[in-house]
Amino acid sequence: MGYSVGQVAGFAGVTVRTLHHYDEIGLLAPGGRSHAGHRRYDDADLDRLQQILFYRELGFPLDEVAALLDDPEADPHAHLRRQHDLLTARIEKLQKMAAAVEHAMEARTMGINLTPEEKFEVFGDKDPEAHAEEAERRWGGTDTYAESQRRAARYTKDDWKRMQAEVASWGERYDALMEAGERPDGERAMDMAEEHRQHITKWFYACTYEIHQGLGDMYVADERFKEFYDSMRPGLAEHLRDAITANAARHTGEA
Repeated sequence: MGYSVGQVAGFAGVTVRTLHHYDEIGLLAPGGRSHAGHRRYDDADLDRLQQILFYRELGFPLDEVAALLDDPEADPHAHLRRQHDLLTARIEKLQKMAAAVEHAMEARTMGINLTPEEKFEVFGDKDPEAHAEEAERRWGGTDTYAESQRRAARYTKDDWKRMQAEVASWGERYDALMEAGERPDGERAMDMAEEHRQHITKWFYACTYEIHQGLGDMYVADERFKEFYDSMRPGLAEHLRDAITANAARHTGEA
């Protein structure tokens, strides 16, 4: 008996009107009719409809779809090969689109998901995006940078406030350590450097000892970062840099 137009519309996720139109233009004529003259579709019709919908999904106009399906030179294997090629091209295009979207996501800077009021509440008069361009210039193509941006884009106001509280607590304790005359290669200083490294790993990316040493050098060489650490205590940037170096040697066995 075959399938009614309503059943086929339900199978394929199209409207009855669409099937009527395909019949009227000769794109998909049902294989039979009921005694009452109603359209009845067989399995071959369903196969053809599947092909039609595939090409339509890829943006082919109906006249080109008809030409492809009615090509006397093409066999079912030829259609499959053509579809595979088209899908491969579509997948590559979508992958490029996904990569572009991912790049846009990764380019979101720290705190970008906060409102201006929330940014001021969390960071005060410090701009959390002040170093974004420099960071992207230095590390924009790295997995580390991408991971940092992915995490940062998800953080809420409360997350940033907790992070800021941890930084403030660390800074107060490092200030006290320096006040007590602790050397950068002393146990307490190296422990504070290790806490600093773990803080980065917790909130942004896996900070290896090698990466940490590179950051330590930057804290001294880059005036903006130096100003940030020295605002906790004058000379803290250099002290921390040396403590980071000593801590890395302690953990990696390097002299």
